[in-house]
Amino acid sequence: MPAAPDLRLAASLDQPGLKAWLQETDPASLNELWACADAVRRAQVGDEVHLRGLIEVSSHCIRHCLYCGLRAPSEGLERYRMNAGEILECAREAVRLGYGSVVLQGGEDPGLTQDFITEVVRAIKRDTPLAVTLSLGERSDADLQAWREAGADRYLLRFETSDPVLYRRIHPSLPGTLSDRFAQLARMRDMGYEIGTGVMVGIPGQTWDTLAGDILRFREFDMDMIGVGPFLPSPRTPLGRPEAEAFFAPPEAQVPNDELTTLKVVALTRLVCPEANIPSTTALATLDRAQGRELALMRGANVVMPNVTPVSYRARYEIYPGKACINETALACQGCLEGRIRSLGRSLAKGPGGRLKADCKNLIASDFHH
Repeated sequence: MPAAPDLRLAASLDQPGLKAWLQETDPASLNELWACADAVRRAQVGDEVHLRGLIEVSSHCIRHCLYCGLRAPSEGLERYRMNAGEILECAREAVRLGYGSVVLQGGEDPGLTQDFITEVVRAIKRDTPLAVTLSLGERSDADLQAWREAGADRYLLRFETSDPVLYRRIHPSLPGTLSDRFAQLARMRDMGYEIGTGVMVGIPGQTWDTLAGDILRFREFDMDMIGVGPFLPSPRTPLGRPEAEAFFAPPEAQVPNDELTTLKVVALTRLVCPEANIPSTTALATLDRAQGRELALMRGANVVMPNVTPVSYRARYEIYPGKACINETALACQGCLEGRIRSLGRSLAKGPGGRLKADCKNLIASDFHH
């Protein structure tokens, strides 16, 4: 492994500094950012890329989030919920393809009961060597504790925005409930989960100050996994229709949902959370099919999540339209990703791929300044 770069505390990347980097347009300065993020990635997590098999277990959801195509009011969707046998077979396929972990992702679906997920997790842990990540939305502590005791290793719950006003606008609460994703993340860490979160870049109403604050929250919580992707509008949602204009911040403040801004967030996230596992997201690959995955891996990412969901279900898990790799088999997807990763001089990781905590935390290259 190459020698680690000269390091200093990442605390120097404060709110004004992060905001300035998010708005940076000078190519030379951005090349400095890319190089530093890549150097920190190499020094802290190495050149291996972890592959996590994504299993989209259910497209049912009781939530009314304004940006998600799976939201409960969406019409014209052919909803599905995979059975335990189907999920287990996907996990076995992930093993055959050489992946070290799987992610069970779904809408916030009461049909995915505590007992059902408990038995699925137990079966995967019994029959395979895989680590298991759950991404099933806001659930009760009883559910979360039962799944942890069954063997679930990680839980992914994106907070999407740290701005409480914007959060409430785009995440209407269900009657009699109060949404507090940061509190759930903290409780899950206490239960022994590795915790993951993330944000959308360019959600209507997101400002540069808000996005800089999001990155600071990653550092404050010392997140183990952090997913960053562009907001991709769905015509099934209020934020994908003309009325979304009412949500936008003033033009000088509204963050664009473009590739460049997303890559800046990936790079800055690597600098403030050097040890975190950071995926090159499918949303970024959807925005740039030619090289979106590779650019993220060159700017700080070290994880890719190939889809092992049966092809017959993939198109029905329509969070946003036109998702990349929607018609590829798991085997075809694996072959494509392996070629892309090796073309960068990177190698495929083996094993579960948990966070590796080093003695030095929150450090960045000492010559990185703005």
